[in-house]
Amino acid sequence: MKLASDVDLNVLIAKVRGYSGADISNVCRDAAMMPLRNAIATGKLSITEIANKRPDEIDAPITQKDFLEAIANVSKSVSNDLLEQYQSWMDEFGCV
Repeated sequence: MKLASDVDLNVLIAKVRGYSGADISNVCRDAAMMPLRNAIATGKLSITEIANKRPDEIDAPITQKDFLEAIANVSKSVSNDLLEQYQSWMDEFGCV
């Protein structure tokens, strides 16, 4: 996927602190769909037109706004309390 020039990975990393790998994957997947959703919503492309295109034919870079909207849509699945419990366990017992 193409990223727009406005994407600031450091900002995004800070926003997903505490997210699991699966949560981050969901954020990326949701952000990747944003340009297509916007194209459909604005009438630039129809669902049929998108379905008939190969992925490399759709030139829609993912913007910072797309990622931020996706982060707002995808909640982290692990609570801060649970993360603290995991950290306490690792501090006490370490890794196997």
